[in-house]
Amino acid sequence: MQSGVDPGEQRKAEREATQNDVRGTFAAVCADWLAFKRPGWSPDSFRKADLVTRSYLLPKLGPLPIATLASKDCTPVLRAMAEKAPEMARKAREYLSAIVRHAMRDGLREEGRMLVLDGILPKMDKGHIPAATLPDQIGDLMRAIRDYPGEIVRAGLLMCAYTAQRPGMVASMRWSEIAPDAAEWRIPPERMKKRNAHIVPLPTQALALLERMRELRFSREFVFPPVARQSTPHLHRDALSKALRSMGFSGQHATHGFRGMLRTAGRERLAIPADVLEAQLAHAKKDAIQKAYDRTAFNDERVRTMQRWADWLDGLDLPASVTPIHAKRAGS
Repeated sequence: MQSGVDPGEQRKAEREATQNDVRGTFAAVCADWLAFKRPGWSPDSFRKADLVTRSYLLPKLGPLPIATLASKDCTPVLRAMAEKAPEMARKAREYLSAIVRHAMRDGLREEGRMLVLDGILPKMDKGHIPAATLPDQIGDLMRAIRDYPGEIVRAGLLMCAYTAQRPGMVASMRWSEIAPDAAEWRIPPERMKKRNAHIVPLPTQALALLERMRELRFSREFVFPPVARQSTPHLHRDALSKALRSMGFSGQHATHGFRGMLRTAGRERLAIPADVLEAQLAHAKKDAIQKAYDRTAFNDERVRTMQRWADWLDGLDLPASVTPIHAKRAGS
């Protein structure tokens, strides 16, 4: 022993320091955080976190040590994101703070040393997600969707319109979730944001979309297959967003806006009861007993309501001369 230093303790400290060097990069802690959070998240929540961290945070911050990661390291990354994807930038800021807290709990960062990221992003209008809610706006939207050249994306957008389910849920719709009589879509609890199974009545227009997808049958598992250059096993919801932007609806209607469209236009134009709308959107509050499939959640009324809704949407589209997605070619 020299200078009062125990060689054994010194070697132990050196081993721990080496381990922390390996475990303590932002990339390593991020991966550990994602693995820790995944069991409690819906697949869509995990997909979003994985996409944001992998595509935006890791390329710039991945090699940096979590112990010394500073706000000044993160600020330019978040601001660059905000210029192109402001909502994702806000999620990235949220993820960064959570990853740092995870590192502190694991002893990889000094206790209480949080990032200071408040106020670094430009303020956004915290209004509602852009949605077409007036009949003329909805009619224009429906006509544009029906004229969209990509059949798979077009079908996905129409399914969003007819069912008002979350775009990520529609994009990953599974054949196993379609009832034997095809009258309803049964989403299991592990796929739902609130972890409650959800029944979605399918109007005849949605059934026609399913029939067309069955004819194509690209996948045994997923209703909507991925389009070109997508790495997911099913249609990526970003393809739906990109299509709406390409049709000129940026800032006017987002993929999530189909839900607001039903909530607003359904209430104002069709006088659908608010409780029925909330049940369709899976916003209805449920107690522990109702966590199984709840056939008392206005299901019968929602069957009638969603058929009225789909018919109303098609009625707004009537002035346009378009070819339905499931129509056969002339002479076939």
